[in-house]
Amino acid sequence: MTLSRVFILALALAAPTLPLCVLAASFDHLAGHPGLRSSSAMVIDSQGREIYSKDADTVRPIASITKLMTAMVIIDSGLDLDEGITVTKDDRDLVQLTGSRLAYGATLSRSDMIMLAIMSSENRAASALGRTYPGGLDRFVSAMNGKAALLDMRDSRFADPAGLRVENTSTARDLMKMVNAAQDYALIRKASTTTRMEVRPWKDRGPLVYGNTNRLLKNQTWRIELSKTGYLNEAGRCLVMLARIEDEPVTIVLLDSFGKLTPFGDSNRLRKWMLAGQ
Repeated sequence: MTLSRVFILALALAAPTLPLCVLAASFDHLAGHPGLRSSSAMVIDSQGREIYSKDADTVRPIASITKLMTAMVIIDSGLDLDEGITVTKDDRDLVQLTGSRLAYGATLSRSDMIMLAIMSSENRAASALGRTYPGGLDRFVSAMNGKAALLDMRDSRFADPAGLRVENTSTARDLMKMVNAAQDYALIRKASTTTRMEVRPWKDRGPLVYGNTNRLLKNQTWRIELSKTGYLNEAGRCLVMLARIEDEPVTIVLLDSFGKLTPFGDSNRLRKWMLAGQ
């Protein structure tokens, strides 16, 4: 047992009424580096202290990480989350030409559209959310950028609700602010950590089954409280998470990873490095 663990145990025995945050692990003064393959990365603890950073201020495309902002703006608007939204041709992806199982005419509640946009990165769900915002898509994108300004995301720009345009850009440092803001939304936390969901967009057809894009949610060694993945050729593989490591809440941002599994591998490398320093 390391000295830090002995100290934590001694605190617990001597003062069992101390709040959990006092007894949580500390990741100060970690030796070496985790050997991450993501181009940009940042990790902070629950007090906002930097645990690790790598090229954290470089502006990069963020792909579907954008959908966290989309969900926050929709929830902030006070729109009826139970109201049905119908997918139309206006929700087609004419930028990246991605497909969707939500065919024209598919109707789901606004809350279900948020669930699919976050957990399964459903592009038409995100587009429909933005299109049905009061004032339309242009007004919605303006609200996204307004929210970013409120969060002091000075190096971030948003261009569409699904993250399909490369003009959706940010930095690892700015995304820390967005992830920490998103954790205040119960629906976003639920959507981002739900592993499987059935929806019925049509009355006369069977259900559609969706899964979460973050495979770490199925790994029992991880305690994840919020997450979102993203991918475009121009953005590489991206992953943001709020997770608990040794019961300490940490926020992780990984941008521009090459290879489908690299963000998950980097997450495991980070966790291993942090635990080795305890």
